[in-house]
Amino acid sequence: MRFKRKAMELLEMPREIVSEVPKITVTGFDEVIIENFKGILEYEEFFVRISTYIGNVSINGFNMKLTQMNEEDILVKGKIENISFEK
Repeated sequence: MRFKRKAMELLEMPREIVSEVPKITVTGFDEVIIENFKGILEYEEFFVRISTYIGNVSINGFNMKLTQMNEEDILVKGKIENISFEK
């Protein structure tokens, strides 16, 4: 673990690339990208709950849509009102 951390620092690599820590990017009030996610736990037009390796991310709003998804990241679009995290 110590070696991995030192290598990351020396190579100036972002933490989310080397580990399974999620990276969450919010753009305005209408787009959320979650990198390093595990799966979708719940999906409704007004609520999306996504599992990551360190906990869950809940996104509340209106007209929620999963517009892009691959094995590395997921894009949620809609009128976002609230984002919460649970370990």
